[in-house]
Amino acid sequence: MGSTSRRRRFGKVRKLPSGRFQASYLGPDGQRRYAPHTFERKGDADRFLSLTETQMNRQEWTDPERASVRLEEYAERWIQERPNLRPRTVDLYTWLLKKHIAPHIGRVPLGKLTPALVREWRSRLLNELGVSASQTAKSYRLLRAVLMTAVEDDGILPRNPCRIKGAGDEKAPERPVLTVAQVFELAERVGKRPVGSVRKHADGTFGLRYARNGEMRSGIPAFATRAAAAAALWRLADKGEADCRHDRRFRAMVLLSAFASLRYGEVIALRRRDLNLDAGTVEVREAYTQRPSGELLLGPPKSEAGKRVVGIPDAILAPLREHVRTYVSPGSDALVFPAPMGGPMRRSGFNKLTAWPHVVKAIDAEGLHFHDLRHTGNTFASDSGAGLRDLMARMGHDSERAAMIYQHKSRGADNRITTSIDEHVRREIEHRERDDDEGDEGPAGVPAPVA
Repeated sequence: MGSTSRRRRFGKVRKLPSGRFQASYLGPDGQRRYAPHTFERKGDADRFLSLTETQMNRQEWTDPERASVRLEEYAERWIQERPNLRPRTVDLYTWLLKKHIAPHIGRVPLGKLTPALVREWRSRLLNELGVSASQTAKSYRLLRAVLMTAVEDDGILPRNPCRIKGAGDEKAPERPVLTVAQVFELAERVGKRPVGSVRKHADGTFGLRYARNGEMRSGIPAFATRAAAAAALWRLADKGEADCRHDRRFRAMVLLSAFASLRYGEVIALRRRDLNLDAGTVEVREAYTQRPSGELLLGPPKSEAGKRVVGIPDAILAPLREHVRTYVSPGSDALVFPAPMGGPMRRSGFNKLTAWPHVVKAIDAEGLHFHDLRHTGNTFASDSGAGLRDLMARMGHDSERAAMIYQHKSRGADNRITTSIDEHVRREIEHRERDDDEGDEGPAGVPAPVA
């Protein structure tokens, strides 16, 4: 049997038959806990107990059993149990965990995570592994959120070891904002494709055939790559030297997304019942989310504020009415912007059918994303002088931080914002018409909208 030292104020030190010393103490819950290892000298055991007592007094003590869970296991459970995460957010968090966190510190027990270890992990991502600043910031924010739950909700850790100031901040590059003329030109160009084909020759070069005035032609010198031949076909179309097919189902989609500040998932989920063209409004009730697997999920908008009614400028009501008459099936549940086969329009299908990379380059907006149409609309809305709350309502933002990007000084309601956008559109169209002296033709030959 071992012997016990004189009575201590905190904890006990017991000498074992092996001659080593074992330290134990009562935790805040009244349960006896033992040091993770025995000690060669009694003084070492005493120092362990003194340190543990100090940690408890400072509320820095960590339950060694609960803190032994590995970070990867805890983070996986955190993602699964986190309430109200959208499917795409779950996919993103899971990917960040597997790609940037788990391979490096995933096997570390929670109780062993320190600020120094977190700094070392972040530095390695940026400086050794070449992970982008954006992905590193996202990974850091995820880690910080997971460990904050371990601190505040589960009481596993006394403090969050993620303490690097600004490490979770992202400085995204400024996204482009289109002019009114560019929005209408883009709307006219989407879905317009040259009639022709690229064929590979036996010698590895690529030939081009194209239609002009209904007749197929060739004779253009061979090209070294398929991309070069395709670019030549587009140049012919832009110069009017090749015939084009034009699927105009996308025109109203571009206009509404821009001037009503809609997200892609929101606009492709719109039903006939959501459009009230007599009142000039669109109601956002649902949104599609596309997961990495390609699966489309229909659910609520990105946030609770995403459910909203947005005013439509008069200047785009006519093309919207034409679109509904031509492309929208009867019935209140019919999709307003369906794919050619009738289902929801996947983003990849939209980019292919509209030749998006080419058309945005043609309007001097190379690299433009569909979401930049919403950014453009938000900028137009801010020009109305609307206040923060009104901008948040129109944009469907829950947080003030996002809406503050566009905030101006005075306050106004959505109908004021809509009227201001409409006046802005009409002023630019009238200005272009005067400059170009083209009668009813808009900028660059684009028909001007008529309400």
